[in-house]
Amino acid sequence: MTETRESDGPDGKAHARYAPGTPCWVSLMVHEPAATQDFYGELFGWEFQPGPRRLGPYVRALLDGREVAGIGQLPPDLHLPTAWTPYLASDDVDQTAETVRLCGGTLGVGPLDAAEAGRLAICSDPSGAVFGVWQTAQHPVGGDFGAPGVPGVPGTPAWNELLTFDSVTVAKFYESVFGYEEQPPAPADFDRVTLRVEGRPVAGIQGVGNALPRERGPHWLTYFEVADTDESLDRLVALGGQVLQPARDGAHGRVASVADPEGARFALVQSPR
Repeated sequence: MTETRESDGPDGKAHARYAPGTPCWVSLMVHEPAATQDFYGELFGWEFQPGPRRLGPYVRALLDGREVAGIGQLPPDLHLPTAWTPYLASDDVDQTAETVRLCGGTLGVGPLDAAEAGRLAICSDPSGAVFGVWQTAQHPVGGDFGAPGVPGVPGTPAWNELLTFDSVTVAKFYESVFGYEEQPPAPADFDRVTLRVEGRPVAGIQGVGNALPRERGPHWLTYFEVADTDESLDRLVALGGQVLQPARDGAHGRVASVADPEGARFALVQSPR
């Protein structure tokens, strides 16, 4: 992930500030947070501590003392599908939210403050895929928000990929909102765009046409690093999860698409060693 360093905060630690457009956090809203914490705690070795309650009950997942993700509770009367949501960094979330609206996206929540940690908005692109926008506080409180910038660490987010009908059209939206660099044209039979910040790939957009799940539509998919994909799949199934696409070897490692017991989709990836 692309990041710069801020000056020391009041706790004496330097905190990460991600370049605009860089995925800096992932969050999951569920109906049964206690059961969800048990699932991911067993799967990834996460521990949990309370987080900002601006949007209701919320915990931060920690791995070796570093924050890697958030889990919140959906209101009981809100019957929405559970889904992992990536947050893209912004220096000014209010301005970014307005740009989202002007470029054909929708503002769903915020912008609003998340206690002392920063400011956020939840949006959807013109195709309906939901994503967050995060503006970190000048001196974040409680650790490095979105700290999983160390590649190859099992239990941390490794990549975010947007699955949509057509990559080119929606890529123009994200490029307009976040200033991603223009991409060289992909082969005609490969509908994919890589989003880059300061020359580095930070996320991808994959056009899959009618292969999108009808009940999900366009959506972001978060990849979590694991030490052994096949072993993690066995553990996931034993914990009540579901394998959507079996493990397969590719250019970026051994990958499998899965869902947790509430149906939230994500991917496991074992990077090449």
